[in-house]
Amino acid sequence: QLVESGGGLVQAGGSLKLSCAASGRTFSNYVNAMGWFRQAPGKERQFVGSIAWSAGSTYYADSVKGRFTVSRDSAKYTLYLQMNSLKPEDTAVYYCAASQNWAPGANSRLYNYWGQGTQVTVSS
Repeated sequence: QLVESGGGLVQAGGSLKLSCAASGRTFSNYVNAMGWFRQAPGKERQFVGSIAWSAGSTYYADSVKGRFTVSRDSAKYTLYLQMNSLKPEDTAVYYCAASQNWAPGANSRLYNYWGQGTQVTVSS
């Protein structure tokens, strides 16, 4: 089970930090990578960033590179997304996802578990 939190309303240029808490025996046994995706109204789900759970290596979409940071706390089974310099076009529902694949990257089909999403709204 994946549960996101930390969404909300922020002005352009501001920051938010999302969290995704994972629970259950499934996570520790099978998950090798986690990622963040987002979906704006009327648009397809879009990759934001991912992290290899053991190595900590990260991968980002060009649209957020330099502004967003994906990190994890292995001991707490928690994934984070630090979002800085937010823009109105970052407005979306943000989802965390977990993958058994070692390097799923931006391919949403390689993610096996999904959270329910948290709304992020950036006002201009």
